[in-house]
Formats: sequence, structure tokens, C-alpha cells
Amino acid sequence: MAEARIYEGGCHCGAVRYRVTLALDPLISCNCSMCSKTGAILAFGPLERFELLRGADALTDYQWGKKRIHHLFCSRCGVRSFSRGPGRSGEPTVAINVRCLDGVDLDALAPRKFDGRSLPIEA
Repeated sequence: MAEARIYEGGCHCGAVRYRVTLALDPLISCNCSMCSKTGAILAFGPLERFELLRGADALTDYQWGKKRIHHLFCSRCGVRSFSRGPGRSGEPTVAINVRCLDGVDLDALAPRKFDGRSLPIEA
């Protein structure tokens, strides 16, 4: 299992920037309607290890289904670099789109496939 480390990342235009401490293992590639359309590879961590450095004013919050997950998009470039919501045990969690992290070699990663399409909406 990978060790947790500090990463910085953000959207395409740079309006949204954040710092997060997490391990890039496990990673998932989800086939739900949201992730399959955005091509996200996701890593999860506690919200307390996430710091929004700039861009709160540029974020647009999109919710659907049970409205538990906040899918946050940059209102300028449209990139969803992270989401927030409750984890499996109810703890505040952040989902990071690993494609939006600086300096990560995506070819070296091995995300596992997750069948989100078969779950009830935003289970």
C-alpha cells in the first residue's frame, strides 16, 4: 500500500487550488454516470487532510440523487478536481480526482474498477 503524502492540485485554469494529504492506493475508476462522463480516477481521504488554497468563489456545487455528495466544479473551466461528502461510515470525506494532482505519473497507477453504475443513485 502506498504511503500518504502531501499533494497539490486543482482545476485546468488554476482558479481552484488545493493541498491534500493522502495515499494514492487504493484508487478507483468508477463507471457511474458522473465519473464515466468526466473520466475521474478517484482517491479518498479524510476532509480534515484537505485544504482549499484558493478558489472557493469559483466553485459550483452540483448535487443529484440523495444530494449527499458535493460535486464541486470550477465555474470558469468546468473541471471537477474534487468532491466532498460523507464516507462509508459517515465521516467527512474528500474524493480527489487524481488526474488533477500535480506531478503524478498516471501510467504508474493501477486503479481498480468500481461498478458505481449498479448501485442505487448516489448510494
